[in-house]
Amino acid sequence: MTATFIPRRAAALFVFLAAFVLPASAQRPAAAPAGPLRLVVGFAPGGALDMLARAMAEQLRAGGEEQILIENKPGASSRISIDYVRTAAPNGRTVLLSSNAPLVIFPMTYRSLNYDLDRDFIAVAHLAEVPTVVSAGADRPYRSLQDYIAWARAHPSEANVGLTSLGGTLHFAVLGMGRESGLPLTPIPYKGGAPLVTDLVGGQVSLSTDALASQLELHRSGRLRILAVSGLTRNAALPDVPTLHEAGFKAFDHANAAYGAYVPAGTPPDVVRKLEAALIAAMRTPQVKEALGRAGLGATGLPGKDLHRLLDEERRFWRPIVQASGFRAED
Repeated sequence: MTATFIPRRAAALFVFLAAFVLPASAQRPAAAPAGPLRLVVGFAPGGALDMLARAMAEQLRAGGEEQILIENKPGASSRISIDYVRTAAPNGRTVLLSSNAPLVIFPMTYRSLNYDLDRDFIAVAHLAEVPTVVSAGADRPYRSLQDYIAWARAHPSEANVGLTSLGGTLHFAVLGMGRESGLPLTPIPYKGGAPLVTDLVGGQVSLSTDALASQLELHRSGRLRILAVSGLTRNAALPDVPTLHEAGFKAFDHANAAYGAYVPAGTPPDVVRKLEAALIAAMRTPQVKEALGRAGLGATGLPGKDLHRLLDEERRFWRPIVQASGFRAED
């Protein structure tokens, strides 16, 4: 075998040129993702947000994200999940999926919180619009909100309303409906949409309010009855169901919510941008739009700046209402 020797100057020139000619992948190994992508949901499996997480995860896998874990961490009105993500490594691999209320309204109602939206999180993407509904078990004797109010006047000790968290928009909407009807409606908190509808269908709670997506199929199957929808216009999935405004209650006019994605503060901007693009792309696929549309959710897929603007608008709208209510949460 004959050895080939390269003069020192030529060798140095070869190394210099290689830095420009060789592709980046040949110059240095690509950094591997720091573990699986964790989508953290603050409610039990089976609810609207869990449904969104699973539909989005399927599209992220199709887009090349190999390892995705959906972590359901119910409890404390979703604050357990929020704190879990707050203390996670800021590397873009742990993502909080949350409605706006725990991040916007809870700071106005809870005496002690260990998180702050502006300090602890980065808004990555607006994922979906979330219509809400008021429902009853299918075997209950009332078929409309007016029927329920009449029934509740005759059964005041049973005039309770199940919901998935205290201190959120639906809580204040229920309190507002109680004031409008002159009834002391008692909010009953649950750890998620699935246990809530279990008790609703079983008759343990007389009325409920939750995301339409959590209850639409049960309404279609006849196991529960949606009495009214929030907002000022009827929902396309339920054209025959009146709005609460039509039924004479204004407290739910602003009760529609939004789902967003967040990462811990300190996550590098380039990592946030990459994650934002992936989430937006997933939410805009026909498959996700169709799946969420069937469930009564409106897929959006908007950048983090739009989510941040919405959060600021929500704070301005709800702050005087919360302050006027005098409500303070302790748990």
